[in-house]
Amino acid sequence: MHDENKSHYIVVTVIIVKDGKYLITKRAAHEKMWPNIWTVPGGKLEKRDYIDRPYDTIGNQWYNVFEDVAAREVLEETNLNIKNLGYVTSLAFIRPDNIPTIVISFCADYDSGEIKLCEDMSDFAWVTLEEAKNYELIDGIWDELKMLDNLLKKGKTDTWKKE
Repeated sequence: MHDENKSHYIVVTVIIVKDGKYLITKRAAHEKMWPNIWTVPGGKLEKRDYIDRPYDTIGNQWYNVFEDVAAREVLEETNLNIKNLGYVTSLAFIRPDNIPTIVISFCADYDSGEIKLCEDMSDFAWVTLEEAKNYELIDGIWDELKMLDNLLKKGKTDTWKKE
């Protein structure tokens, strides 16, 4: 029996840091959710992200699932490789199609590659926190950039609080 209280999309996003700036990408006009709005690379967890891999434990389990999704999505969307993945925050929302969605927000350092956007992205920019204010960002992205900026500058981040 299907329990809709347990059905969620799980999304992994990554704020990539290079030379003190953050990578933001603009969603293409054809996107159903947030067309032409700026965000950070990321995407949904898919069963293929672990099901075809050998188990990491005797008990039929896999480690590093979110980490692998982060690397895959960044590579697919931007053609970049990342390193030093770290946790920023989590977020939950209900999509317009009524699907509950959990977002796990990570940060990572740029490792290698030249940006080549996938068809679902139409533009990119490397921005400071202040510069990010000049872009129409998906709700919550600026807050996540601010959390990471605090972490990088002060060595700590607080739990998000409504201002």
